[in-house]
Amino acid sequence: MKILVLTSGGDAPGMNMVLAQLYRRFGRSLYAARAGFRGLINNDILPISEFNPKKYARSAGSCIKCSRCPEFQEEKYFALALENAKRFDAVIVLGGNGSQRGCRELCKNGVRAVFIPSTIDNDVVGSDYSQGFHTAVSACTRVIDNVMPSMEAFNRCCLIEVMGRYCGAIARNVFHVRECDYLIARDEDVDYDKIMPIVNEKHQSSHSSCIIVKEKLSVSLDEIAKEITLRAPNIEVSKMTVGYLQRGTAPTFIDIEFACQFAQHAAKVILKTNKSASILARSGEIVIEYYDEENEI
Repeated sequence: MKILVLTSGGDAPGMNMVLAQLYRRFGRSLYAARAGFRGLINNDILPISEFNPKKYARSAGSCIKCSRCPEFQEEKYFALALENAKRFDAVIVLGGNGSQRGCRELCKNGVRAVFIPSTIDNDVVGSDYSQGFHTAVSACTRVIDNVMPSMEAFNRCCLIEVMGRYCGAIARNVFHVRECDYLIARDEDVDYDKIMPIVNEKHQSSHSSCIIVKEKLSVSLDEIAKEITLRAPNIEVSKMTVGYLQRGTAPTFIDIEFACQFAQHAAKVILKTNKSASILARSGEIVIEYYDEENEI
């Protein structure tokens, strides 16, 4: 049996643990496509032992590399990827929604594939949880813990931008966990009639204010800061972008546990069935959703 694994899209803390667990189970039968679907297109495939997954098991990132590969959607490149995928008995795909769609297309074209939700955005359709999300939120909360004491010393207003692409899950969770003052997770949340009373009240009581801002809004962090300054020139506004700390932080014990369980269930599908499936988290349990004509992953 020959098994192929790839990590697609953005990296997520815990991916390396999934890879290490799969290697532990499949050994020399496990291969890796370097840089996700791009490696599958280019036939850049090696035994996973070449990437030494055990060494990186508790590290963030992906030892077999990631990439965003829009060309996978083009017919000529998909044909190349499909040809290479069919050389294996099964393909395991780690990633987010785009990777899930790519996995689905492989399945529809005769490839036996298993999908594992691995994205800090926590927005995979059908799964309550994606491995990497807890680490991303934890990284943000640590930034707030380390930054806000300095903001408090000067009664500043601090804008903290977090990742999430087009999903506000990280922003919402950070906001609630740290009981911040205002949340801008959508364009409609940029409401200065609501923001300014909070900022002014905190400043007048000799305290700082903390506003969480999701990335990729139609208005930039600089524009929000500029508008607050124009409306309250007596208040100093500071900006902090958490950025890749959310991806590069070592996985928390929760994401390590999810990684181990996802890998275990993926191996179960491959060893005990001849089906394709998604490994999903629902209501606190890991479930296997098999692919068939009525039930697409």
